[in-house]
Amino acid sequence: MTTFADSLLRLRHAFVSGKSRSEEFRINQLNSLVQLLQENEMELLNVLYKDLRKNKFEAMIAEIGFVKNEATYALNNIRSWMEAEIVEKSFITKQDQCFIQKEPFGLILIIATWSHPIQLLLMPLIGAIAAGNCVVLKPSEVSANTSALLSNLIPKYLDKDCFAVFIGGPVETRKLLQFKFDYVFYTGNSTVGKVIMKAAAEHLTPITLELGGKNPCYVDQSFHLESTAHRLTWGRFFNAGQSCVAPDYILCTREVQDQLVPAIGECLDTFYGKDPKESPDYGRIINDEHFKRLLELLNSGQVIIGGETDNEDRYIAPTVLIDVKESDPVMREEINGPILPIINISSLEEAIGFINRRQKPLSLYIYSTNNKVVNEALEKTSSGGFCSNDNAVQMTLNTLPFGGIGYSGLGMYHGKFTFDTFSHKRSCVLKSPGMEKINSTRYPPYNEQKLRWLLWATDVKKRDCSCQLL
Repeated sequence: MTTFADSLLRLRHAFVSGKSRSEEFRINQLNSLVQLLQENEMELLNVLYKDLRKNKFEAMIAEIGFVKNEATYALNNIRSWMEAEIVEKSFITKQDQCFIQKEPFGLILIIATWSHPIQLLLMPLIGAIAAGNCVVLKPSEVSANTSALLSNLIPKYLDKDCFAVFIGGPVETRKLLQFKFDYVFYTGNSTVGKVIMKAAAEHLTPITLELGGKNPCYVDQSFHLESTAHRLTWGRFFNAGQSCVAPDYILCTREVQDQLVPAIGECLDTFYGKDPKESPDYGRIINDEHFKRLLELLNSGQVIIGGETDNEDRYIAPTVLIDVKESDPVMREEINGPILPIINISSLEEAIGFINRRQKPLSLYIYSTNNKVVNEALEKTSSGGFCSNDNAVQMTLNTLPFGGIGYSGLGMYHGKFTFDTFSHKRSCVLKSPGMEKINSTRYPPYNEQKLRWLLWATDVKKRDCSCQLL
């Protein structure tokens, strides 16, 4: 507790001093973060391999390269993001300066998860730096090798007065949460998310929760077989299925299933060979606990593809399950592994009903060549993100917000949305001491003339929004 307290006090003093707020400081720290990634690329690739058997390709596009692009995007736009936002004025405030000032919250706590241990720790950090905050980082103890390396590197590249890294497990996290932070950003599961939310409530601390969930994937009868099979297979088994935006289960008719399953099998052969265990492009389960959990989920439905496992290697083959029921274990929790269940439904309406009676997901995917099907699914469902005829790509655009809704999360980030998340929007009006005659109309004693004038001066006039339908 003493170590935490001393470190947090140091960071708090640095923020109060204004050290983290200047544009120059923010730019320098973001450049240093990019430098960290560039100068330690091999070491970062090595620890990702040790933790997840993550190959270089997946590590670069979803971790190192992804974070570099986010930092560069912030550097390219930070000046405009920091500028005050001028707002529309009323008649009474015509002579005043009215604007929204973007100011940092103060001391931020970022708690990351293990599935993408570099991306999910450093992506929110970029926005927190850009917004002028001081930050405490808590990487996941599950991805132990990556967390250890980052805890060693970050103090070498970022200002020690403004940034700190603490490693450890749930005990250390609970101790950290006893302290007052000005904002808490958590990525993980909904069970821990509730704990984070309760702890933050004790201090009335605002939070962002990125919680994942079971992402539905409806495959319509009008689907394009080749592209659907390739994209679904890639999305589900990328990082050995350990991704919060992966398609978690498929909803389709049995006729669609009969076409899709063989096509997925062919894709798996093309991607990973006849024995995925020997493929350099196929990852492993993060630890023994998650491996055992996934073994239990394999007892759902019927294995139609894959199912092979190796305890010592923490290997689970890319697996497809059919004849899955909604009550099966694999449908009760986010899978976070290389298992793809298929549930048969008879129509789009039934699929929408199935999706809507469950918790709102982080992502929702629709595969169809029929725009009416896509639009109906979009209009009649709710999710953090939506993508048709592909998966995961919605999170790669830093001009789109990324976040969940309900059980899948609270708040959003990526690009400017991260800057906005970590910025307090301060309402500002700068008035002159003159023109007191106009202002006197609001002072007692009141009369009908003053009332009529003030109502006229503050009245919001309705614009003519009528337009002719084409």
